[in-house]
Amino acid sequence: MKISVITVNYNDAVGLRRTLESVAAQNYHNIEHIVIDGGSSDDSVNVIQEYVTKVKSEEGSGKSVIWVSEKDKGIYNAMNKGIRKATGGYIQFLNSGDWYAAPDVLEQIAGELEKHNNPKMLFGTCIDIDDEGRRYPQGKDIKYSLLQLYESSYPHETSFFKRELFEADKYGMFDESLRIVSDWKWFLEAIGVGQLKPIFVDVDVAFFDVHGISSTHKELDKKERRKVLEEVLPPAILRDYDKYAFEMMQMDRLKKHHLYGLVYFMERVLFKLEKWHILKK
Repeated sequence: MKISVITVNYNDAVGLRRTLESVAAQNYHNIEHIVIDGGSSDDSVNVIQEYVTKVKSEEGSGKSVIWVSEKDKGIYNAMNKGIRKATGGYIQFLNSGDWYAAPDVLEQIAGELEKHNNPKMLFGTCIDIDDEGRRYPQGKDIKYSLLQLYESSYPHETSFFKRELFEADKYGMFDESLRIVSDWKWFLEAIGVGQLKPIFVDVDVAFFDVHGISSTHKELDKKERRKVLEEVLPPAILRDYDKYAFEMMQMDRLKKHHLYGLVYFMERVLFKLEKWHILKK
């Protein structure tokens, strides 16, 4: 099974080298690696050329590299460009600065895809690392619901998509008018509103560079998310989520920490007291 790994880069030669070395170290060989550089002015092109030479020297490895360095219209334009070049059955985005958690990640994923009868989408755990080196696994508590997408997202760097999902008659490609949240919009439309049901597997897939644009442009992220919510959700549904989402998230946290029984007991007590008060009148 061929997996198309798409890496988008712009002026991040150091992060790019780490990403490419991570892909090169994978012991799964049926990889088509597509590197889309946005016309970088740093050492990125030299890093790519070194990587291509290394892959070509490994005869019989089964790995192939397609790359381009040219001006683009932003990260989602670059990701769409990579999708158009992909020929693998599955697509994964491992952008510059992100790297695989272990050399056998893609081997594990290929096994899981086969085990689950080649699902339309499968994702594993993403590990965020902060400036102090502390690790925060992300993904294990994700639920397939509109509430999940209202409050957060899915990690695209640990997601494996059937290539057909990006066709126009399915869910299409990423919205290039957005700078930060187009992948979230895709998930919202496909999973939150649509019929796509991903499979989660307990595999640590990748470490995530937390210093990306969505992490450093919080206000733009918030503005674009609101714009998308207003475009995608019917007004009545959006009003309900705006009003009740916080309470629903609180209840989820209480259930997670096994405190729901206590809350339910208190609610029943209050209900009885209110009923008694009404009858007394």
